[in-house]
Amino acid sequence: MAPCTKGALAAVFLLSAGTALSGCNSAGPANRTLYSARQPVVERGSYALDLRAGTGGLTAPERQRLAGWFAAMDVGYGDRIAVSDPAGGGAVARDVAALAGRYGLTLSEAMPASATTIEPGMVRVTVMRSSAHVPGCPDWSDDDSAHYSNETARNFGCATNANLAAMVADPEDLIRGAEDPDSTRIMTSNKAIAAYRNQAATGATANEDLNFLKNGSASATTEED
Repeated sequence: MAPCTKGALAAVFLLSAGTALSGCNSAGPANRTLYSARQPVVERGSYALDLRAGTGGLTAPERQRLAGWFAAMDVGYGDRIAVSDPAGGGAVARDVAALAGRYGLTLSEAMPASATTIEPGMVRVTVMRSSAHVPGCPDWSDDDSAHYSNETARNFGCATNANLAAMVADPEDLIRGAEDPDSTRIMTSNKAIAAYRNQAATGATANEDLNFLKNGSASATTEED
């Protein structure tokens, strides 16, 4: 039997050490970037209500029924409303648009696919709603004391992205960004400033703040006995 040399022993030691360290690595590729693997996921859902159409649009009872459904659904910004009227004509769409306008919504041209057909004399109103969440968060499965591969923690980004998903007014903006074709960003940002400036003052502090915004300086007022 040939004697073991120091070089052979060193090679065996390094091989065994490498094998032991490889067992400490987490499964899958390591994320060594500053990008979070936890990203918001947007899910879409649709809710339909079939109504009976009259000769000139929706009947009064059906309009009340639709108004109650909108209230129960708590429709609001980010929701999309579509009307499917096999008979056409546009009268039903105008009635639905009038009710949707109370919530600041307009009718959408996109209509989701439906597994059921619309019966004769009926129309279908659909509310399309999106929601956002971050799956797998929080994730504390990492052993923070044994990151031998210098990878980013699995929970990294959970708080930021989960809060973003919870606070975004329209989850669709997370997919393609907000669309504002009628105004620029400056015009949009000035809406809040204009609302503050035009608000009637309710006290001395508010009046001073309003004068500061209008005139660029605070105005001091004194009262004489």
